[in-house]
Amino acid sequence: MTAGNSNVYIQKVFVVASVHIFGRGTMRHVVNPQTLLGQVDISTITFDPRSRDEIPKLLRGLQYIYCTEEIREQVFEVLKEMVPAEINMRNGRPGMDLWKILVMGTIRLNCNWDYDKLKEIVDNHLRIRQMLGHPDFFDTYHYPIQTIEDNVRLFTPEILDKINDIVIEAGHKLLMKKKTEELKCRCDSFVVETDVHYPTDINLLFDAMRKIITLVARASEEVGLFGWRQSKHNLGKLKRLYRGAQQLKRSRAGTPERAQEKERKIKNAHRIYADEAEWFVKQAKTTIGELSRIGNMRMVVIVFEIENYIRHAERQIDQVRRRVLAGEKIPHEEKVFSIFEPHTEWISKGKAGVPQELGLKVCIVEDQYGFVLNHRVMRNSHDKEIAVPIITETKQKYPMLTSCSFDKNFYSPDNRKRLSTILEMAVLPKKGKLSEAQLREESQEEFVAARKQHPAIESGIRALENHGLDRCLDYGLRGFERYVSLAIVGRNVQVLGAILWKQDELKHPRVKKKTAPA
Repeated sequence: MTAGNSNVYIQKVFVVASVHIFGRGTMRHVVNPQTLLGQVDISTITFDPRSRDEIPKLLRGLQYIYCTEEIREQVFEVLKEMVPAEINMRNGRPGMDLWKILVMGTIRLNCNWDYDKLKEIVDNHLRIRQMLGHPDFFDTYHYPIQTIEDNVRLFTPEILDKINDIVIEAGHKLLMKKKTEELKCRCDSFVVETDVHYPTDINLLFDAMRKIITLVARASEEVGLFGWRQSKHNLGKLKRLYRGAQQLKRSRAGTPERAQEKERKIKNAHRIYADEAEWFVKQAKTTIGELSRIGNMRMVVIVFEIENYIRHAERQIDQVRRRVLAGEKIPHEEKVFSIFEPHTEWISKGKAGVPQELGLKVCIVEDQYGFVLNHRVMRNSHDKEIAVPIITETKQKYPMLTSCSFDKNFYSPDNRKRLSTILEMAVLPKKGKLSEAQLREESQEEFVAARKQHPAIESGIRALENHGLDRCLDYGLRGFERYVSLAIVGRNVQVLGAILWKQDELKHPRVKKKTAPA
């Protein structure tokens, strides 16, 4: 399938998905205008002031957004962008309210839940159901898990970034921050892992072959083609060859003679495994040629998917032969670390006890109040390459950004020079030995104070990791970007809720119970 055809295919899939999620002529409200019997006004929802759980603070932030007319209108206007142009919001059967999607999405990420956990909670948690607009009684509605997944995935990183800007502005106003008040920020990066297993060339090859054989066999059965009826047997045979090669690599050899014999067995096991995989790939290519001639749109989609896995399989076969049989070292840039999440990178951050991580780096800019002003998913880039672009973008959004601190990984002479033209104070420590002029610069009181404050961003990063950004559970690069953006929004809504929580405590301080005299 050509690039042009693949784009057409993607567009068709999007249209089909839109119809599936929204329905033809689905009427979609931002919120349901009809008040149900027993439904609680969101403004009247109360929370236990003694609660130390994350959920009440998040809900308090959401409540503020909903109940503050100006903020609500801004957020709802952005939420409307989630509805495809061909969908009529006024006619047809009702779909899920956009407000509900926002609540579910932020809760899922902020609490680090998968969709199964989210469904269980939105079906049974009283306060969350109130925030979703459900009455306190006579309401037995339970959300289908597929409906939850389909709707939360309607978010785009672009929409979420707009909502994030609104939440931050609301938080700053709540803190009585004037528009002329300076913003002092911290910038750092961390790794968000993708949901993948540890990669080896032989287990990646098996991943690809498993999908090829399964998909080809299923498609062949559907259209009445022969040749793949023993697919389960063939897959089992491949798995045994893979396990055999894997176990030989892990076994130990005591003497040099045994080591030599082991090396011979390893090469032979890998050769047989690669040869067998290559034979199945050739058979699959023949079959998908027949499937392509059927002219069925469904078959076109399946063939496109199989061809993708064939490309992965051929690459892994080549790398097995080169690395094991020819003794060649495979260049890092030729490697893929997951066939299901091909954007996954092998990252070494130098963490204690963590030699490498599998995922993508995310760079964040956090202000002195704990709000994440900006973030960037980093692909095939280093910290020093992202410093100027992310600060330039953040400065455009927040003109009162006057200073930002970094760690030494962001340093380059060019970065220090360019950042000094953007910021009044760029706290960018130099790697290595300092000249006298550099030593004087980094000894300035303001520079030293900012450096001392910089480690505070680690608590923000840990909070993000604890609230969803330890491992991305969504699929694809676009899903990864959406996942990160939704986690940032959820985090900022919780910071907003924490500010309100403190203000509520000041307005209504808890009375300490007097202890009885002994």
